[in-house]
Amino acid sequence: MLSDTIAAIATPLGQGGLAVIRLSGPGALAVADRSFRPAGKGSTPPSRATTHTLHFGHIHQGGQVVDQVLLAVMRAPRTYTREDVVEITCHGGVLAAKLVLDTVLENGARLAEPGEFTKRAFLNGRLDLAQAEAVADLIHAQTELSLAAANEQLAGKLSQRINRLRDEMVKTLAHVEAHIDFPEEDIAPDTKEQLLQRLEHGVHFMDELLRTAPEGQILRRGIRAAIIGRPNAGKSSLLNQLLGHDRAIVSPIPGTTRDTIAETANIRGLPIVFVDTAGLREAGDELELEGIRRSRQALAAAELILHVLDAAEPWTTTDARYWAEFAAKKRVVVRNKVDLPVRLALPRGLEAPVIDVCCLTGQGLEALKDAIKELVWAGAIGTEMLQVMINSRHQDALRRAREATVNTLDALRGDRTLEVVAMELRIAVNAVGEIVGQTTTEDLLDSIFSQFCLGK
Repeated sequence: MLSDTIAAIATPLGQGGLAVIRLSGPGALAVADRSFRPAGKGSTPPSRATTHTLHFGHIHQGGQVVDQVLLAVMRAPRTYTREDVVEITCHGGVLAAKLVLDTVLENGARLAEPGEFTKRAFLNGRLDLAQAEAVADLIHAQTELSLAAANEQLAGKLSQRINRLRDEMVKTLAHVEAHIDFPEEDIAPDTKEQLLQRLEHGVHFMDELLRTAPEGQILRRGIRAAIIGRPNAGKSSLLNQLLGHDRAIVSPIPGTTRDTIAETANIRGLPIVFVDTAGLREAGDELELEGIRRSRQALAAAELILHVLDAAEPWTTTDARYWAEFAAKKRVVVRNKVDLPVRLALPRGLEAPVIDVCCLTGQGLEALKDAIKELVWAGAIGTEMLQVMINSRHQDALRRAREATVNTLDALRGDRTLEVVAMELRIAVNAVGEIVGQTTTEDLLDSIFSQFCLGK
């Protein structure tokens, strides 16, 4: 698979100033020679150009000029994939980029699969598997904290710790297997104690990493926060204020919102997906009934509830019923319209933050953002924490590694045969190795890289 040359458009499709077509593989320079004609006296074809140079010229197809371009030559191994790489910068626009791509495909390249450039970077040792996943996190980052966490992982901060853990486990395994090869030599008591301490330290380290999983999920995919309340309480106005622009229609007519609206906002560095729901009430028609059904679906999937109440209206049995219905979820009471005479008296025992806001003026919005952040992520978000944000795949591998390590400890303490100890420890070593790609399968790689976009 690595013997062929791949190509793809590396920039988003659509109209724009520029588009980039990327080639990688042993034939990248030959394909460029057949597709590109340099301009100017004394110019050289891409195959004879020195590495990391930029060349002006034209892409030709069937004797016709396709576009005026800049072509970058980057020779292996100092490239993203550690293969010969050519990047062609043409004018933006769907047609120009497509014709340039068609030309290089006709001249010997094949269309890259999703994530294949990064997959080649991994297979050629340019990145380990955790770093490769960080590339996707970097592309999809929605806040500065998400971006910082992805950059830390791309720099290898998580990989360094995982590799240290694996090295310690491999040393222990080698020690155990040495005693299997020489059964007449029993493990000395002090040596056995050292092995146990090393394994216990590994379990403790894995526990620390596993504790970062919820925060890692928040930074990668965000938290869904449903905005609920009686019709005309100000739910859509609150959504618009949190987003900083008008996304939902605001009207004094109850039931204006007939469908759920979901938008992501940056709240104190965290990506929060706010879902504006149709007002919870008895439906007046089939359309409103469908809107309320979708609201119920959004509420079931939400991890946080913003319960909006109209401060100018008294507490009702409907408010009480909805409050009891969503008691199992984290929530914030948002008391809106506090600029009007307040008639709302909250009952005692509401175990949730209560924030007074005025969506007309923006009063109380900063306090609401603070309350949301504290419910989602208590405490400070430091650089040290961002360095080790594991994802769900890492979490699964670490859980299996931890279980096998605990089994190893039990076997070693229980004086079971060293073959059993070694078997459990090999399972742990392989599971930890999955995180950085030391041990992996083609199915796993296909699953990871299929989630990437074309051209990356």
